[in-house]
Amino acid sequence: MPFVSFRPALPLIAAAALAACAGGPPVPDWQVKSVAHASRYTQAYLLGNERVARREFEQARQQAASTGQPEQVARVELTRCALQAASLDFAPCTGFEALREDAPPAEAAYADWLAGQASAAQAALLPAAYRAIAAANAAAPAAADAAAALKAIEDPASRLIAAGVLMRSQRASPAVAALAVETASAQGWRRPLLAWLGVQQRLAQQSGQAEEAARLRRRMDLAAPLPAAAPKGQDAPDAPGAASAAKPL
Repeated sequence: MPFVSFRPALPLIAAAALAACAGGPPVPDWQVKSVAHASRYTQAYLLGNERVARREFEQARQQAASTGQPEQVARVELTRCALQAASLDFAPCTGFEALREDAPPAEAAYADWLAGQASAAQAALLPAAYRAIAAANAAAPAAADAAAALKAIEDPASRLIAAGVLMRSQRASPAVAALAVETASAQGWRRPLLAWLGVQQRLAQQSGQAEEAARLRRRMDLAAPLPAAAPKGQDAPDAPGAASAAKPL
C-alpha cells in the first residue's frame, strides 16, 4: 500500500532490529532508510521546512529506486502528492504519472483518489483509513456525513489528506475545514494550517463576517514563519508561504 503518514516507519525500523537479534531475515537496509527519510520528509513538509523536505524526499526516492522496482518509487512519489493534497496544493502528481504504466492497481487507485477521480470499485484498493470516506464520497454524501467520516480517521496526516481530497472534489463543508484546522493546529503543522485557515477566512468574507475574517487573518499572521535573516545590506526574503496563506496552495 502507498505510504500515508509514515507512522509505520517506527515499527518497521524496530522490526528490523528485532529480526537481526532473533536471527530471522532482516528488513532490507534500503527499506529502513527509505521509510526513515520519508518520515522525516513528511514532518519537514508539513512544518513548512522546504529545504529539509526537499533533501529528505530525494533520499527516500533514491533508496527506493535502488531496488529497480517501480512500485517502491511510486509509493514515495504518492507520499509527496498526498501531503500536497493535505495542504491544498493540487498540482498534478507528475512523479507518479511517469511510473503509472508499471505501478500496481492499488497505487493507481490511490493516485486517482488523490486526484478526486477514483471509482467506487477502486475504493476497496485504498488504505483502510480511507475506504469509508472514499465509498461515501462516491455515493455523494451529505456534508455532515463527510465530516463524520473524516473525524473517524484517527491518524492526523491521513485525516488532512482525506480533507484535501474532499476539498478537491468540492465536498468540503465548513465543518470539514474546521476539523482540518483543528487537526493541523494540534500537530503544529504550519503548511496545512495556513492553507485551511485561508479557506475559513474566505468563507467568512463571502458570508459577510468581517470580524471573523479579521480574526482568522490575525491567526494566519501568527502562524506564518518569520522571514530568514538577510545578509547585511540586503532585504530579508519573504517568508515561505506567507504570500499565499490567504488562499489554498
